[in-house]
Amino acid sequence: MLEENLEHINKMIALYGFQLAKALIIFLVGRWLAKVAANIISKALNRHSIEPTVVLFTKNILYFMFLICVLIASLHEIGFQTASLLAILGSAGLAVGLALQGSLSNLAAGFLIIILKPFRLGDFIEGAGVSGVVEAIDILTTQLRTGDNKTIFIPNSKLTGDNIVNFSLKPTRRVDVTVGVSYSSDLDKVREVLTETIQAEPRVLKEPAFLIYCTALADSSVNYTIRVWVNTSDYWPTTFALNEAIKRNFDKAGVEIPFPQRDLHIHYKNSPEISV
Repeated sequence: MLEENLEHINKMIALYGFQLAKALIIFLVGRWLAKVAANIISKALNRHSIEPTVVLFTKNILYFMFLICVLIASLHEIGFQTASLLAILGSAGLAVGLALQGSLSNLAAGFLIIILKPFRLGDFIEGAGVSGVVEAIDILTTQLRTGDNKTIFIPNSKLTGDNIVNFSLKPTRRVDVTVGVSYSSDLDKVREVLTETIQAEPRVLKEPAFLIYCTALADSSVNYTIRVWVNTSDYWPTTFALNEAIKRNFDKAGVEIPFPQRDLHIHYKNSPEISV
């Protein structure tokens, strides 16, 4: 009886031993290749200055996916019915996907941001109804710092589903300042004062040249708009400085910036019209 059992075991080893050894080799080599492939992709992402958190997450996800493929190939080699296993994995993946639908949409949006690069760390952007400096691009959210030093976490899907305005992408920006003067003002004098004010501001670029337009004959004023180009980092300081300088120089030159005015007509019965 013992001899029969040993003989049966030897037959089983002879029959399945080679397949087990082959499956083990496939698993070991496949796992090594999965690590190598994940490391190569990770290094490629690092060369493109991708957020370290995103790089690590991507590396782990890819390694896990490669390892599942290797495991299925190893089980198939020893005769395991992988079709049922794939069906179970597919059903489990569907259930998890439905449960994490919102998070998966943010994850996909995060990858779109990484690939398309509509903004980078340090850029000042406006999106999803808020604006601020990009401090971090995480897997599910993007972190912004507002001008008053508040931190806002925006789901990535909201950013990619809305317009994104990147104020830092271009090296220069145009500053538009509109000011109203009285109808009694000397328009040549107004243009002269505006020109001197612009030329006295050192942050205004020589090219493109500045422009001065009379943009509207409004109810209470003649409106002038100046357009100058500055470096992007100088946009707000130049805007504030020009507004203040225009007011000071208008005061020195006697150019009036009028308040809103209305003509009031009072009618009395059987009396002449009185205008105020």
